[in-house]
Amino acid sequence: MNMITALSSLDAVILAGGIGSRLKPVVSERPKPLAHINGSPFLDLLIQDLRLQGLCRFVFCVSHQREQIVSHFQSRNDAEFLFSEEISPLGTGGAVRHALPLIRSNHFLLLNGDSFCEVNLNAFLTFHKNKKSKASLVVSESRGRNDGGNINLIADGRITSFQEKTYSTSEKHPLINAGIYLLSRDLPLVWQAKDPFSLEKDVLPELVSAGHCFGFLVGTEVIDIGTPERYAKAQQQLSNMSKGKSNEK
Repeated sequence: MNMITALSSLDAVILAGGIGSRLKPVVSERPKPLAHINGSPFLDLLIQDLRLQGLCRFVFCVSHQREQIVSHFQSRNDAEFLFSEEISPLGTGGAVRHALPLIRSNHFLLLNGDSFCEVNLNAFLTFHKNKKSKASLVVSESRGRNDGGNINLIADGRITSFQEKTYSTSEKHPLINAGIYLLSRDLPLVWQAKDPFSLEKDVLPELVSAGHCFGFLVGTEVIDIGTPERYAKAQQQLSNMSKGKSNEK
């Protein structure tokens, strides 16, 4: 199977259930993942990039103001959109486990619904399979951020330490979790934690300790819309993507 075919059969699971409390002063009438970037909902830009790379089946993990996300994507017919609805937030780990019945592919892509990092998914999937990894993460330089998962890698890409929401002052160029993962479908089946629980705090550190977690290093920046300041910056950083989306209309 070539990689284009592999990507077309790869499910993408998108975490879009957070409350987005830090962004509420500027975006309160809609869920954070639908916040507008130059007139286009952020999720539309994320899906646009994934569609261009060949993905065509998407599972949204939704909770807060979930009816808006469901309504927005139910009207589209350019791909298959499914929804794992949470009555109350389950945490990132609980959300993935709850969505498992909707996931068909043996490996699946997992993404945060409020951030973007440019990555060649063909290369990422090849890396994940070649390493026989249970969990692979896209890893990027922090570029001054102090609230990303701090990561240490060795030469073969294996992650030797993962600490969520910490900042390393000992590293010249600290590496952070970009919020893009490839996971084996059988992985969530063994998670025993009670809801709600965190993928970043409760699952990944254990996989790292067992040597089952690898990092795919990219040279691109993590762009997120989690705070008013970053949301304003993202309007400029993602302007070309939003223009391309506008031209499709």
